[in-house]
Amino acid sequence: MALDRWIALIFLVISLLYGYAAFNYPLLPFERGMAFLPNTQPMALSVLGVVVALIIIFSPKARSDDDGKDGIDLAQVRQFKIGQTLGLVAAMVLYAVLLRPIGFLAATTTFIAGCGIVLGERKFHVLIPIAVVTAAIIWYLVQETLGIFLRPWPWFVDN
Repeated sequence: MALDRWIALIFLVISLLYGYAAFNYPLLPFERGMAFLPNTQPMALSVLGVVVALIIIFSPKARSDDDGKDGIDLAQVRQFKIGQTLGLVAAMVLYAVLLRPIGFLAATTTFIAGCGIVLGERKFHVLIPIAVVTAAIIWYLVQETLGIFLRPWPWFVDN
């Protein structure tokens, strides 16, 4: 079996487990009458994940290149951007750790700008304003539109 089908099989198992958890999520009494439930999006994502994984698994094998090899050559692993990948994973972990202490706006701005720097963006006069505006828009949409409280400022700043 090709590597993409193995990855799709792992993705299928993860999607099925996620779907099982989403479909068996216990709702609180006041949540039952809501139009958009806490498990609505996870249910849709799990179904979409299962469909995509099954499409990849059961799709006919694509023609290989002229050299007869599959798309991924593990002998050339040094050409993969493993440093950038590990940098993005470290940025995600740091974002999760810093979200409560420094607040949503500062953590999200730092995360977006840091990911841009890891990916090679060096125009800081463009990167920083985009990160600030994006964090503010996301905070506004989540706070005001969805009604989910996100602490925008650090813990020592009282509202």
